[in-house]
Amino acid sequence: MSGSYDESAATADDAMDSFWEVGNYKRAVKRIDDGHRLCNDLMGCLQERAKIEKAYGDQLTAWSKRWRQLIEKGPQYGTVERAWLGVMTEAEKVSELHQEVKNGLLNEDLEKVKNWQKEAYHKQMIGGFKEAKEADEGFKKAQKPWAKKLKEMETAKKTYHMACKEEKLAATREADGKTQASVTTDQQKKLHEKTDKCKHDMQKAKEKYEKSLSELSAVTPPYQESMEQVFDQCQQHEVKRLTFLKEILLDIKRHLNLTENQRSVTGVILYRPIHTTAHPLLHNLHQPILPHGL
Repeated sequence: MSGSYDESAATADDAMDSFWEVGNYKRAVKRIDDGHRLCNDLMGCLQERAKIEKAYGDQLTAWSKRWRQLIEKGPQYGTVERAWLGVMTEAEKVSELHQEVKNGLLNEDLEKVKNWQKEAYHKQMIGGFKEAKEADEGFKKAQKPWAKKLKEMETAKKTYHMACKEEKLAATREADGKTQASVTTDQQKKLHEKTDKCKHDMQKAKEKYEKSLSELSAVTPPYQESMEQVFDQCQQHEVKRLTFLKEILLDIKRHLNLTENQRSVTGVILYRPIHTTAHPLLHNLHQPILPHGL
């Protein structure tokens, strides 16, 4: 049936994907290398954002400077001029805020990531990191005896299955020989001897296979215990990394959140120049226009 679920195949896939299988511990070791790379990624991310903040701040400053000069030299006067210039003042304040965001990202957050990375990952002269090498060697040492017994079991299993096939084939040939008149008594005797030998070989292979299974079962509990000890060490390193990243991301969020900046709370300070000049302007709009304006 198309699209049916093969439970046996899924079980086999799960077994091959198991942490306990030979070599599958490398995913745990890889997390160490990935952790170092992710620190680099985060620093690159912060550098790009800081560049954006600086560019925006610089653009606001240039825009404010240009228009302030045009307004001051232009024909506008009075409270309208002051309100218009207030927009420029607001831009300058916002520019300062974004420059502060840039400084916070580079001087505080990025430096924290860089220092933590340096303390958590120690490069080797031959390449790679000390932490990853120690974990890899620990897993290899724990897995080596078990992997040896596993290989012996798989070899014995293969031999046993081949012996079963040979025995079945020999028994079939012997049975066919008994029904064929062309097969002589001597030939039937040889077929019977072949069947007996195959049965003996099969029994011998079975005993060896069962013994290998028993030996593998005996070394499995201490193997798993040793592997868990090494994994726990890797996990401790990973937990420290995740904890640090959560903390630093909260710091980054605070730096990026302008509403939490003391200088921009509810926009009172930023927009005060506009409010203080625009309010009397609105009031004066209801008054008669004087010869020289407001």
